[in-house]
Amino acid sequence: MRIAVGSDHAGFELKREVLNYLEASGHEAEDFGTRSRESCDYPDFARAVAQAVASGRVELGILICGTGIGMSIAANKVPGVRAALCGEPYSARLAREHNDANVLCLGARVVGPGLAADIVGAFLSGRFAGGRHSRRVEKLRGLER
Repeated sequence: MRIAVGSDHAGFELKREVLNYLEASGHEAEDFGTRSRESCDYPDFARAVAQAVASGRVELGILICGTGIGMSIAANKVPGVRAALCGEPYSARLAREHNDANVLCLGARVVGPGLAADIVGAFLSGRFAGGRHSRRVEKLRGLER
């Protein structure tokens, strides 16, 4: 699976851990930055990852900032993106199964590397369930129009 990963300065260290986890799990991860701990603006990286997902260039995205809140707000501004901020594996799996989420947001100041790996694993293993959830996701798409 091709996955775009991005962070701001607060998420830089956790992003490196997530990239290592993805590669060890056999996924093709593309790092969209940032490249250092130097202060930067999270919307720039959220937009780059979200656009890669919305265009189909990658299948999924993962965004990391201090709390994950800013990244999730920014990513959800891009049509076609359903970004979910998750702090534990259950929500990450259901974000995929019920909401067809295509971007996972994490807070580096909220979750550590071990929990982040569990959350990412749950997100990647989830598959959209369809059925009654399809109607609801279609209504989300309608909100974008």
